[in-house]
Amino acid sequence: MMSNQQGKPRLLVSRDHKNDDTVIKVKQAVFGGSTPILIAGPCSVESRDQLLTVASALKKKGVTVLRGGAFKPRTSPYDFQGLGEDGLKIMKQVADETDMVTISEIMSPDKIDIASKYIDIFQIGARNMQNFELLKAVGQSKKPVLLKRGASATLEEFKLAAEYILDQGNDQVMLIERGIRTFEKATRNTLDISAVPILKKETHLPVFADVSHSTGRKDILLPCAKAALAAGADGVMVEVHPNPPVALSDAKQQIDINEFNSFWQGLMDSNLFL
Repeated sequence: MMSNQQGKPRLLVSRDHKNDDTVIKVKQAVFGGSTPILIAGPCSVESRDQLLTVASALKKKGVTVLRGGAFKPRTSPYDFQGLGEDGLKIMKQVADETDMVTISEIMSPDKIDIASKYIDIFQIGARNMQNFELLKAVGQSKKPVLLKRGASATLEEFKLAAEYILDQGNDQVMLIERGIRTFEKATRNTLDISAVPILKKETHLPVFADVSHSTGRKDILLPCAKAALAAGADGVMVEVHPNPPVALSDAKQQIDINEFNSFWQGLMDSNLFL
């Protein structure tokens, strides 16, 4: 962090520090460039067949970024917690076969070295947005980081969480709005569309929207994705599973492959995803 002439802090994430947009290149994927990115895949890696089925379907549509959870922070300790390192190994195998970029969540600093061997981008989940030791640890890594907004975090808190990463020397940071907790019960969370243009205006970092976690509803994913893109998002994230009713996590919000194909076509028809 630096100070301007008035003595006010000039954050590394801010446009005051860097006016040009940050563009992050990972293999063939460009985050923050002129073309929006779609990040898609299952909530959790459950098996090689499951992930390969999804990845192959995504690749046919031109999607190059695959998400999947191996370490799952669950509200209940009795829910599926992920396959751990075995899940990361599956992600690498599938990504190598399909030539895709991988994103997966890590939850503690001691998992960084393990995860680095298998995935391309670290995701810091909403529950860990203010896990400052974890933020500093990924800041010392050389991997790009996708940082999710906490469910009760203000935009100022979100930006300062990103600052922890940049302050450690890692400038490959992306922000993702994934819904905040409000009194509204019609959706799982409340998608804060206003966060997109505000973050685009006040930071130089790529900004995305997670339409699956923010809404928790398959029937409104497409209009919410369109809204995020129209607001200036650099891309969206959506969860896709071969058979959502039997998914081990987030079964209600994941879309199947046919639903994904319709979702993809809707984005293409909107002319927002070009």
